Amino acid sequence: MKPIELYFHIPFCVRKCLYCDFLSFPGERRTIEAYMRALCTELEERADEYRESLVSSVFIGGGTPSVAEPGLVEELLKRVHTLFCVEDGAEITLEMNPGTADGESMKRYRRAGINRLSMGLQSAWDRELKRLGRIHTFGEFLECYAAAFSAGFDNISLDLMFGLPGQTQEDWRGTLKRVLALRPLPAHISAYSLIVEEGTPFYALQEQGKLSLPEEDCERQMYADTEKILGSAGFFRYEISNYAREGYECRHNCGYWQRRDYIGFGIGAASLFQNTRFRNGSDLQEYLRSPGALREAEEVLDKRAQMEEFMFLGLRMMRGVSGRVFRETFGEGLEAVYGDILSRNERDGLLYRREEPGDVFWALTVRGIDVSNYVMSQFLFG
Repeated sequence: MKPIELYFHIPFCVRKCLYCDFLSFPGERRTIEAYMRALCTELEERADEYRESLVSSVFIGGGTPSVAEPGLVEELLKRVHTLFCVEDGAEITLEMNPGTADGESMKRYRRAGINRLSMGLQSAWDRELKRLGRIHTFGEFLECYAAAFSAGFDNISLDLMFGLPGQTQEDWRGTLKRVLALRPLPAHISAYSLIVEEGTPFYALQEQGKLSLPEEDCERQMYADTEKILGSAGFFRYEISNYAREGYECRHNCGYWQRRDYIGFGIGAASLFQNTRFRNGSDLQEYLRSPGALREAEEVLDKRAQMEEFMFLGLRMMRGVSGRVFRETFGEGLEAVYGDILSRNERDGLLYRREEPGDVFWALTVRGIDVSNYVMSQFLFG
């Protein structure tokens, strides 16, 4: 059976953060319950399309999925196991914000089969959390983190952000050091630079000249500090913005970067199946009325588009892209298709070539990571 990943989008939050442009919004209890029922209906209506697949991972994201009652999450996962063949030891992740789950909820999530938590911490300083519009303090995060371990979770990922308004290099180092002082240590850390997205309150403040962000050189140093400080604590960088202790890479996200098939359920959820990309519409009321009929924006990827994705997604991973897998997938050699681009970026110190038994990999250098968007854009055929 061919592996497949499942993603469930739960778009509800207690309050939307000032930087967030995700499809999310506050929701009343009755609306959340109706939405979770609609997710189960969509799952039932679409499951037959993927009967021949083996589910290797499940990711419940948002929004803040932990605003839904644990029983609703339990019911969703029961449907997954009833309707799909789920691999033994499949990675099953729930996104969670501190302050939205207590110890009893954690125990119920664990009993339901969730074996990985992704917690949105963002900063270890209350003043920064307040600037971001977060609903929790660092102290509340510590309580949530301890409750998760007490409930039996040993695979916990933390989301962190740098380049924040008013943030100094010492502030960022302090966040990293506070996180590394946690016991037990988290298994995984995602560290993202703040991007001010159009349509957010931060964007409006930036347009008004009221958003004071770190200078580019300072942010670049924060980026360098991240790898150095996390690396000294036993975290290895396996993707541009992701670090893990040995054996704790996020299998679900690796699937995205390696172009494995995945199916998204819920409003706005995207899918890739048999080289066709599609997504659900974003109208909540329409979804509640007819959960299985919201597919839109379908695109069948031709060979060139698949090659482009193979390169610009695969180069996000520190291991790089495999020449052997490229040839097996497309029937052509990687260097035969992209030789000039590879050679030019190697001369410029942005890519390097690494030989392993039976294979050749191309990966970003440290300089290449700094300008990764520029490097990856060169692999588009235009």
